[in-house]
Amino acid sequence: MRYATLKDLSDEEFRRLTGVKPSTFKHMVEILTVSYKSKRWHGGRSSKLCIEDQLLITLEYLREYRTYFHIGTSYGISESAAYKTIKWVEDTLIKHPNFALPGKKVLINNDSVIDIVLMDVTESPIQRPKKSKKDTTPAKRKSTH
Repeated sequence: MRYATLKDLSDEEFRRLTGVKPSTFKHMVEILTVSYKSKRWHGGRSSKLCIEDQLLITLEYLREYRTYFHIGTSYGISESAAYKTIKWVEDTLIKHPNFALPGKKVLINNDSVIDIVLMDVTESPIQRPKKSKKDTTPAKRKSTH
């Protein structure tokens, strides 16, 4: 589904479909537009899809677990182009400080109490049938002489 058909939805319907609020979506588009212009500053072939559609492809991939082939077919691009687009959008947004996750040092230096969860992951034996000669069928070997 292209962005041109989604921009007429209400804010709640847009969020239900994409997983983000329209204001967050617009902020993401601004970040991607700046990055796209700097990436294409020297020239090169432009993408078939607008920035909004590239972001929608990524959100569909992350939210619906669609395959690259399925997304590429829906948007009229190849499977590899869908992969490259999703990878570029993810990398660009992760590098931006507004969408970057804090590192381990922030959690360690924080004065909050950390809850510890213990899990029992011991191995347990699996019952398997015993092998016997009556259960197996012998294969006939032919002589290669």
